[in-house]
Amino acid sequence: MTSDAYDDAFLGVPLPLPRPGDGREVRELTYPRFTVLLDPERRLAAVTGVNIDGAALQDPPRTGSWDLDPRIPAAEQAGPAVYASNDLDRGHLVRRRDPGWGSAEEARRATEATFTYPNAAPQASGFNQSKELWLGLEDHVLEFAETTDERISVFTAPVLAEDDPPYRGIRVPRRFFKVAAWTTREDGTPRLAAAGFVLDQSELIDLREGVLDVPTLGAFRTFQVRIADIEELSGIDLGALVDADVLAQTTVRGESAWRPLREPEDVVLG
Repeated sequence: MTSDAYDDAFLGVPLPLPRPGDGREVRELTYPRFTVLLDPERRLAAVTGVNIDGAALQDPPRTGSWDLDPRIPAAEQAGPAVYASNDLDRGHLVRRRDPGWGSAEEARRATEATFTYPNAAPQASGFNQSKELWLGLEDHVLEFAETTDERISVFTAPVLAEDDPPYRGIRVPRRFFKVAAWTTREDGTPRLAAAGFVLDQSELIDLREGVLDVPTLGAFRTFQVRIADIEELSGIDLGALVDADVLAQTTVRGESAWRPLREPEDVVLG
């Protein structure tokens, strides 16, 4: 049976969906196996959370089309007008395949649900190694988690900064964060582990006279960072994920907390 929301007991240890630490108003939107907390003022997600069962993942055909969520006003969503006639992609926050596990019908229903505007955020369309790495981080974590339960929960969102550049009634986020969580076992007891990442597209966003321009030679930058830094940067309360951070446990005092990633092998997971 498909759970119609993020499940905070999915990993076998309690892991509530992170929420804004400042108490700002959000719209809680639930979908098959994932939840979006939408910031109606910014018209973008404050945070998303999805459960992924790597042992039961399907690869259904790409079906579904981008639609507004009818449960909330269109004026609270960054809809199709934001992405028309420019170089912005509707960047999935919860990836299409993430909730697509279980039976074929469950997987189809869940993957189609990811094509909703509250689950999108504008990303520069230049596709290069760094963005490919960003999109593949969850696969890399799943491969690592095969030694445990092959389950992860992933939290992804744009960093909604006050100084993000305005464009067509929204402000385009310059950074995105992702935190992946899984469990390891010590003496048979599950223990939470997590890793945090930031995608920086600042150098790719250039707004001139209200028109988006993406430099051809710009570059996405992907970093593994301490989850405590993500919490401070985003204003999202990441709770137990901060103490579960594998990077914070493996770096020494004074070492750079932002590790640039160039290939999956650069990622620290244990």
